[in-house]
Amino acid sequence: MGHTEADLAQVLHTGPFHLALRAALAVRGLPLQRVQHHLAHRGIKVGVTSLSYWQQGARRPQRPESLRAVRALEDVLELPGNSLIRLLDLGERPRSEAERPVSRSYRALLEVSGSVEAILADLESPADGGLHTVGHHERVRIGARRELIGRDSQHVVRAHRDGVDRYLAIHHGDTGCDPARVRVSALENCRTGRVRWDRRTGVTVAELLFDTRLRAGETYLFGYGFEDGTGGPSTEYVRGFSYAGGQYVLQVRYDEGALPVRCRRFAQATTGAPRGARTDLTLSGRHRTVHLVEQGVRPGILGIDWDWD
Repeated sequence: MGHTEADLAQVLHTGPFHLALRAALAVRGLPLQRVQHHLAHRGIKVGVTSLSYWQQGARRPQRPESLRAVRALEDVLELPGNSLIRLLDLGERPRSEAERPVSRSYRALLEVSGSVEAILADLESPADGGLHTVGHHERVRIGARRELIGRDSQHVVRAHRDGVDRYLAIHHGDTGCDPARVRVSALENCRTGRVRWDRRTGVTVAELLFDTRLRAGETYLFGYGFEDGTGGPSTEYVRGFSYAGGQYVLQVRYDEGALPVRCRRFAQATTGAPRGARTDLTLSGRHRTVHLVEQGVRPGILGIDWDWD
């Protein structure tokens, strides 16, 4: 959808910052590389990646050099003075959160949901796939650049109708993820079928084919993984549950050269609800891991988030 001058004027008034910046770039027709070039001519060095994060809402410019760049952007993009700076609400955010990647917006999560639904429809899959989760142990690996390297799962399911012979696994990469480069591995008692992805939302959906057709009531154990490493800094891992299920275990392992300063588990009733049930998690010094265990999963969202500094 194209942006007009009227749209730009409106979002400059209402915010938020990242949408205003995105609209200004669209209306002026300037690619990020060109914007970087204009800033460099003014003696300001900002990476294309940083500019991309700013317009996506993945980071907020708040360091002195970043604020200088924002003021220059107002000039480059022919915007009224202070129109972008005003939207940053600098006085309301604690300094410790400067430049900290923010959680995905509600709108972004809705876009992801729509993307997944479209892919599932393309694969002609029913909403629940005919399976209920009995147990799911998920291991997430965070790398030296603070990126999501990959994750693997050992999954136990029970069929609630005859003839089920597959499972659709969904991977949502962090900001900047290139799903075309994400690799799917069938690790145990399954093989990889069709794989679909959406570059705009960073979603990958993989069809995992079982070695047998299940009858109603039968259980099945299988393992699979996603190798990523294509996104920017990761600050959380989230899993949504559409249906009640059995035990869920989430373990996050960090590179010894990039350890977070604080980790917390959380729960949400729905995507747009506030995060509750927050509990600080202690990082294991030997294994550099944190984990959560939920004995009986209810519909909603569970996850772990962390602060880097």
